[in-house]
Formats: sequence, C-alpha cells, structure tokens
Amino acid sequence: QVELVESGGGSVQVGGSLRLSCVVPEYTDSSYCMGWFRQAPGTEREGVAALYTGSDFALYADSVKGRFTVSQDKIKSLVYLEMNSMKPEDTAMYYCAAERSDFVHHPLSKDEYSYWGQGTQVTVSS
Repeated sequence: QVELVESGGGSVQVGGSLRLSCVVPEYTDSSYCMGWFRQAPGTEREGVAALYTGSDFALYADSVKGRFTVSQDKIKSLVYLEMNSMKPEDTAMYYCAAERSDFVHHPLSKDEYSYWGQGTQVTVSS
C-alpha cells in the first residue's frame, strides 16, 4: 500500500501562484508514474499533469500547459505541482496519484492509478 499526502492548497487571486506537494513513501525504492488530478463539484476528475520519476519525463493537459509545472525532489521524496497565472477555472480539489510503473498508457487518465491522496482544496478568486 502506498499512502500519499498532499499539501499546499489554499486561496489565491487570479494571476497568482501556488505550489502543491505530495509525499511519496519508498520513493527511492521504486519508479512511479505520478499524476496530479483535479475535480470541481459536479465534474469528472481530470488529469492535469504527470511525471515519470525514473526518467523525469513530464506531460500536461492543454488547459494548464505553460502555466503548471510538475517536478520532483528525490531526496525529500516529494513531487510538486507549481501553478502559475492561475485562473478561476483552476478552482478544484487537487489530488496526487501514483502508479508503481515506468510506463502507463494514459498518464492523464485516473483509471491508470492505484494510489491516491486525500486531496487539497485550491480556490482562485477574482
């Protein structure tokens, strides 16, 4: 079992920035595909970014490309989601997810991930 813990959510104004963190246990013992997802009330959970921890390869949803950056700190066993130029439509509960694998077919699909954090709320106000 992999327990993930997110932190860093909060409220920010339009155009502002936030950085989310996700603690990944046993980080150095395994290669993961790490995903960041978000879910607003009444909507499906959508993938916004994913990172392969072994290769450091990252990919993004079109809606956040150029604004969000996913990165890792292997020493601290952390994966980050840096969010800049934030918009009201970024408001959602944000989740990190992990799949112990070097490759998944659809890294932005929630169906690819076995482990999830509890979520952290992000609110962007105008």
